[in-house]
Amino acid sequence: MYPESLVKPMKAELTTSGFEDLSNPELVEKAIKQDGTVLVVVNSVCGCAAGACRPGVKLSLDNVKKPGKLTTVFAGFDTDAVAQARKHFAPYPPSSPAIALFKNGELVHFVERHNIEGRTAAMIAEHLKMVYDEFC
Repeated sequence: MYPESLVKPMKAELTTSGFEDLSNPELVEKAIKQDGTVLVVVNSVCGCAAGACRPGVKLSLDNVKKPGKLTTVFAGFDTDAVAQARKHFAPYPPSSPAIALFKNGELVHFVERHNIEGRTAAMIAEHLKMVYDEFC
């Protein structure tokens, strides 16, 4: 498990942009099962989370259509919350970072780590904007 002093600023990159920090399984369930669209970002300490995932997700919000609720869990820190979120990601294997979009409690799109690595923040953002245009 990562120390809070390491994780806190990485969490803040999303929470200061309007993402709700889902730090326990109950918060995860409540968020995912609500009506409308919910984005769940599985945050991480890795370089691709810092260089592409977090910046790309934030850039993606500059779009007419976007998720109604923005949320995040942190791999290697909020372990119970991440485990609960991953129960809803089937058939995808555990991945961090990762990005999931739910609509009315159903997973409609998932971006795995291998779709984040090697891509720029702008590429991630453009992909997510297309997903938002389709589902939001």
